[in-house]
Amino acid sequence: MRFHIVDAFTDRPFAGNPAGVCLLPAGEWPVDPWMQRVAAEMNHSETAFALPVPDKADADWAIRWFTPVVEAKLCGHATLATAHVLRTERGLLGTMRFSSRQHGILVTHADEESSITLDFPAATGTPTPVPEGLLEALAAKPEATLHPPALGDLLVVLPDEATVRAVAPDWNVVADLTRRAGLRGVIITAPSAEPGLEYDFVSRFFAPASGIPEDPVTGGAHTVLAPYWSARLGRDRLTGLQASEHTGLVRTALHGDRVHLTGDAVSVMDGTLRA
Repeated sequence: MRFHIVDAFTDRPFAGNPAGVCLLPAGEWPVDPWMQRVAAEMNHSETAFALPVPDKADADWAIRWFTPVVEAKLCGHATLATAHVLRTERGLLGTMRFSSRQHGILVTHADEESSITLDFPAATGTPTPVPEGLLEALAAKPEATLHPPALGDLLVVLPDEATVRAVAPDWNVVADLTRRAGLRGVIITAPSAEPGLEYDFVSRFFAPASGIPEDPVTGGAHTVLAPYWSARLGRDRLTGLQASEHTGLVRTALHGDRVHLTGDAVSVMDGTLRA
């Protein structure tokens, strides 16, 4: 079976967020322990497994995502990477429908060049008290904390871009905090340092309890970042910079209760799974 490594939300290799992609043959899903072992061997933040759907009334492919240690409920960058592989390996352009277990039908649109747009449900964050241990974990005082139930993360708004970039998390404290609160991870964010930059807001994402200390570029996190910053900045179309070591840009657009996330992708490795 073939596998692919794709850098998502970037137009150059060794940037953005790498994802593993496995296009499965038609039939039943492999057993979960096998997919988990493959994801652990890949050792990227997520590996996507896509299974062709015989009856294409609702979807073209079913999709699941695994971190090195758990199955994920949603993953934007690995979905973008899967659409990229379907374009480059199968010649499939335009709209592709993916059936997910937790979030229904997810739609991607791949143009003939590098850009791919994800059509995901928008997540609304509701104000929540600052969890115990958050100040210790981040060594930064938030302006606001919000919880989007559909996403399962904690959104932490910090005063400025410099503070976001300077945060050096205590991974053990973050992992303990997310386990106790039943969270997937913690998103930190702030407005861009100055108007006129190529991005409108910055973010970082931490999920050490799921085997992802810091995710390079998190598509799913932008399903709550886009509505939050669009409301705050008064614009439906924005660009977010995820300020990890790799960095990556996510172009966002609100459409009612959906959010479109657009980015590029680059293939960096192909191989054969022999186990």
